[in-house]
Amino acid sequence: MDRNKLESAASHYTHLRGLFAVPGGALLVLAALGNWEWGPLRHDWVFVAALLALITASLGISRYYNEHYGRISISTGERARAAVAAFGTTALMLAASLLLRSDQDWSLDLPVNGVAAALAVGFLSYYALTVGVKPHHALIWGPLLVVALLPVWGGLDLTDTSNVGLVLAGVAAMASGVLDHRFLVRSLEPAHDLNLRAADVGA
Repeated sequence: MDRNKLESAASHYTHLRGLFAVPGGALLVLAALGNWEWGPLRHDWVFVAALLALITASLGISRYYNEHYGRISISTGERARAAVAAFGTTALMLAASLLLRSDQDWSLDLPVNGVAAALAVGFLSYYALTVGVKPHHALIWGPLLVVALLPVWGGLDLTDTSNVGLVLAGVAAMASGVLDHRFLVRSLEPAHDLNLRAADVGA
């Protein structure tokens, strides 16, 4: 396999290990339910226990990827681009969520779901800057962005709007992650040809 294909495989493996998005998306939903003090989550210790369970699940996912596909070292340039993408999209999400709808005097205070819109834009931007926006990214995050920007959210309390946004984004993240994993598996098959199993690959 030529270097370009190997670098592409390494990049996809780094950024499309989608199973990590399942506990990540569940965390967003958990945060919203905790804010609402829903059921047992009105107790702080329940939230902490659930958080520890998600961390444990993430460790198991990491072990799964290492055992089935090995560990891959991406290039310094790719690592720097990923860091810039992560930092930039995080800053964008925070700014957008505060600007679109907030109780601050300087916010636009629009009747939209700023949290859902910011997360949708953030995820799409991150994918665009790393592995490119795949069809399933557009099909999941695009509609969420449209729904978030519909001027129908003004009737909800700002806290409720934010929590609904977290739930919607959490579900989207889990769905996107599962499809990322599916895309990754297909792009790396057959694994033996890429010599990824139980080996470090530099790109």
